[in-house]
Amino acid sequence: MAFNTLFSPLTVGRTVLKNRIFSSGHMTVMLRDGQPTDQMVAYHQARAEGGAALIILEAARAHPSGDSGRPALRAYDDACIDGYRRIGDACQPAGARVFAQLTHPGREMAMAADGSRAVAYAPSAVPNERFHVMPRPLSATLIEDIIAGFGAAAGRIARAGLDGVEVVAAHGYLLSQFLNPRLNRRDDAWGGDADRRLAFVREVLAQTRAGLGPGPVLGLRISGDEKEYDALNQSEVGAIAQALAKDGVLDYLHVTAGSSAGLAGSTHIVPPMAYGAAYTAPLAAAIRARVSIPVFVAGRINQPQVAETVLESGQADMVAMTRALIADPKMPLKAEEGLAEDIRACVACNQACIGHMLTGHAISCIQRPETGREREFGHLEPAARPRKVAVVGAGPAGMKAAAVAAARGHRVTLYEAEAQPGGQVALAQALPGRVEFGGVTTNLMRELERTGVELRFGKHVVADDLLGADSVVLATGARPWRPPVEGAEDGHMVDAWEVLRGQANPGGRVVLADGRADWVGLGMAEHLARAGCHVRLAVNGTMAGQNVPQYTRDAALGTLFRLGVEVVTHARLFGLDRDSAWFQHTLTGEAIEFEAVDTVVTALGHAPVTDLEQALSPIGERVHLIGDCLAPRTVEEAVLEGLRVGAAL
Repeated sequence: MAFNTLFSPLTVGRTVLKNRIFSSGHMTVMLRDGQPTDQMVAYHQARAEGGAALIILEAARAHPSGDSGRPALRAYDDACIDGYRRIGDACQPAGARVFAQLTHPGREMAMAADGSRAVAYAPSAVPNERFHVMPRPLSATLIEDIIAGFGAAAGRIARAGLDGVEVVAAHGYLLSQFLNPRLNRRDDAWGGDADRRLAFVREVLAQTRAGLGPGPVLGLRISGDEKEYDALNQSEVGAIAQALAKDGVLDYLHVTAGSSAGLAGSTHIVPPMAYGAAYTAPLAAAIRARVSIPVFVAGRINQPQVAETVLESGQADMVAMTRALIADPKMPLKAEEGLAEDIRACVACNQACIGHMLTGHAISCIQRPETGREREFGHLEPAARPRKVAVVGAGPAGMKAAAVAAARGHRVTLYEAEAQPGGQVALAQALPGRVEFGGVTTNLMRELERTGVELRFGKHVVADDLLGADSVVLATGARPWRPPVEGAEDGHMVDAWEVLRGQANPGGRVVLADGRADWVGLGMAEHLARAGCHVRLAVNGTMAGQNVPQYTRDAALGTLFRLGVEVVTHARLFGLDRDSAWFQHTLTGEAIEFEAVDTVVTALGHAPVTDLEQALSPIGERVHLIGDCLAPRTVEEAVLEGLRVGAAL
């Protein structure tokens, strides 16, 4: 496919962008004392050098009243100037433009920096559902001070030499709250009819433009539909966007979806694979039809062919490919050079990008752990002495280790007992809505092909096969853990692997014993329900999917509710018989009984496969363990350990 539109330039304000690919603002958790670190500079530099035309930096606080417990850039402090300048100096020589992003969360903040509950401000005292915050209505004096803060912050950004500013009126944050008649109940100059509800945003934009000066670009990010209770809908946003565009202050509009105010709307902030590719493009198209300035769009645009279709069809002028660039910073260069097959496609698992951010850790990627670790793994040195390396197990850990070792010059043979690679990825992609996850295997296989790894599938390896290798990497994985369960010999108990492989008939009435509160339990419950089973999901945790990132988990929980899956929490599997299953309540030890049960399907975790490790103990110094055979965890740890051992050999 030709990408003629994707790699055509676009003029925005007085700035020319070299192509139509940009990285949208996203929290990296790479700050120190509210300012960018060297890690953050290197992170953005990798995307600039990979060919992105525009990098929009993460949301910065324009005013101290917007500070929260989640670390953010402090654009209200002169100390930000040097950090912004360093990022610009690292990215602009590669031809990328760099915009800052300014915001104020309003009522969308729960914690202060010290862990106490913050005083949140909003147009009116209307609480949100997600954080259970009752905000304090803004005084007229504080409103004026916040507006001035945007102007002063823009002036600092201009002094840092960046190319523009994007103001955030998306996702239910403060500017959006002023626009929403259900949240803005003021009767002064800042609320009332539609025109007065626009006043705050108009003043913020006017002051931001004054601070920037006439040269840099000024844009506005807005949710085309906030997809949440009492939030702005598509019709309201269309009228707002049209009115603001007519003012002549903005150079572009950036359309996304969702709201931070509730669990349903927040899933659209970083949509998981449950949502279709480019599903937000129609929202952008509706606004583009009403305005004469360029329209950017963000939301599940993970492949250049998807981006080209969005642009060619006229739905938008510029496409955010943020997670695609996290998975492969060189994606633009590869696409432009006709190497689309070499692109490591994002699978929208949300595990190491937004999942890390939500836990306060620097973002990365399960497929590309080099992301966020550019200073450590950005440029791997060739091996000083090429060695003969044997890798056993072609799951994600073994595939990554083999590819990295071979790329550094080692002679690598990868052994796999099965006829196909992927390990547990093959099971994961069989779950409903998870087929994209199979891209992990596809992408790693392409890395193996490019680096010349010798592949031996269908080969059951014994210790003697490995004695001639200089280094042995064991990535032999794990198998389902089946603890002794009282009555298992009388009842019908099978594991999730057996069901997915078609090796067991679960019958019509299933109790799913979920001991991990992860994707397996969520996915199996949906799989069985869609197969027509009556499903009761018994979770040993506080909620189903407790260990899954929020934006992904909440979409899945909504699906289970619609399918009629019964969820019981705090449940530890105890025993079963021919038609019943017993669990213990983990807080009280009291019995939880399920009657009319055909099958108990277990998803209780995994046990490492260690046979080869024990057989190779005489040459232990040459043996490296990675992935689930070291300790059963997730794809993220498997690929990271594959990278680390491949880089160290």
